[in-house]
Amino acid sequence: MSFDFWGTYKKVEFEKQIEILLGDNRQMRVTFDIADHGILVTEYFEPEQENPVELQQAGWQMILDNFKKYVEK
Repeated sequence: MSFDFWGTYKKVEFEKQIEILLGDNRQMRVTFDIADHGILVTEYFEPEQENPVELQQAGWQMILDNFKKYVEK
């Protein structure tokens, strides 16, 4: 599965959060919070209307899972 979309960073707070305006004008935010076991990364996004929310959540989770693999190398 692949994703083909783009966006513009609207706000970047070092080690805290990133706010993005996706190419289709949906908002997205990623937050980074200190947790007991490391850093908790959370994505918030406006769902699009073409696919079920559950499918979109699975796609964003896949991105987080791949990010986790990358940073843990």
